Amino acid sequence: MISTDDDILTTAEAWAKAGKGVAVATVVETWGSAPRPIGSHLVIDEGGTFLGSVSGGCVEGEVVTEALDVIGSGKAKLLEFGVADETAWRAGLSCGGRIAVYVEKVG
Repeated sequence: MISTDDDILTTAEAWAKAGKGVAVATVVETWGSAPRPIGSHLVIDEGGTFLGSVSGGCVEGEVVTEALDVIGSGKAKLLEFGVADETAWRAGLSCGGRIAVYVEKVG
C-alpha cells in the first residue's frame, strides 16, 4: 500500500523534529509510461528508513542511496531514470518511460 502525500510529508516533518537527517524525493517530470505520477513523494531518514514511492518500487533503492548523500552533503540532486540509462536498468526501471526525481534535504 502506498501512503498518501499527507502521511509522507507529515512523517518527514516528524522525523526532522525528532532530530533525524531527512530528505524528500519528489517526481518532478515523467515521459512515456511512468510508474508514479508527478508529485509522488518518498521520504528518507539518515538511517535509510523510507516511506512512500517515486517509482512503484523500480528505483527506490537507488533514490534512497542518493538521498543519504543529499542528507550528508545538504546539496539537492536531480535524478533521471529511464530505459536508455544503464543506471535505470540496474535499478529496475524497465517500464518504457523515464522519470525525473528531485531529492532535497528537509530542514
